[in-house]
Amino acid sequence: MLEMTFGRKRISTERPAFVMGIVNATPDSFYENSRGDFDLAMKLVEDGADIIDIGGESTRPGFTPVDEQEELDRVIPLIEKLRKNTDVVISIDTTKPAVITQSLESGADIINNVLSFDNDDSTLQEIADADASVILMHHEGQGIDGICSYLKKKAELCERKFIDHKKIILDPGIGFGKSFEQNVEAIKYTDRLCQLGYPVLMALSRKSSIGMMTGRPVEQRLSGTLAADLISVQKGAKIIRVHDVLDAIDTLNVMKFFE
Repeated sequence: MLEMTFGRKRISTERPAFVMGIVNATPDSFYENSRGDFDLAMKLVEDGADIIDIGGESTRPGFTPVDEQEELDRVIPLIEKLRKNTDVVISIDTTKPAVITQSLESGADIINNVLSFDNDDSTLQEIADADASVILMHHEGQGIDGICSYLKKKAELCERKFIDHKKIILDPGIGFGKSFEQNVEAIKYTDRLCQLGYPVLMALSRKSSIGMMTGRPVEQRLSGTLAADLISVQKGAKIIRVHDVLDAIDTLNVMKFFE
């Protein structure tokens, strides 16, 4: 059985990894089926998602930034409503300090920061005080050596800010600032990142690198995603961030018989 602590919640699964379902409260995320609100979030919960990751600003290449208030208006009511209706672990995908603060107050368990607090680490103490978890993502054009070095330093910073070691999650940042070859290397050597001693999250779902491997458009990248997720979990990843929760769970349910 796999057990992990997210914020103040301790959850477990018989599967070899936890499944994080994606809800983009945005009009411009790269995969249209990920755009939605409370109804989409509850569907993913009913499908079996262990974690719901909510975003109010797209991070796709060429995205249009939104101001702080618009992001708050998109995500805070959703977090509050989801928190009232379910005990699922809630992650908020944001880089804005005000969104982090209000998300924690509204019941978020995880802060998923794609910039790993490069611009402002002042909220790390606030996250520690809230007993929340963090996801640190690598977002530069580097291979596995650079990914490991960068995330190790970021994780050590979080620990110096009194964030519990077991509540620090590492994400190699597939598709963020990397060449196709660097993305492939990061997946191939997931085990190297796991050796740093922190839980690893892989966010591969329907990414452009999967499209390059398969020659498929975003709508047809499910099979490629499942294969890449399976490889990363075999190499030690403990969380997979996905658009297709039911399919991910089926894959993991088969995998558990062959561990």
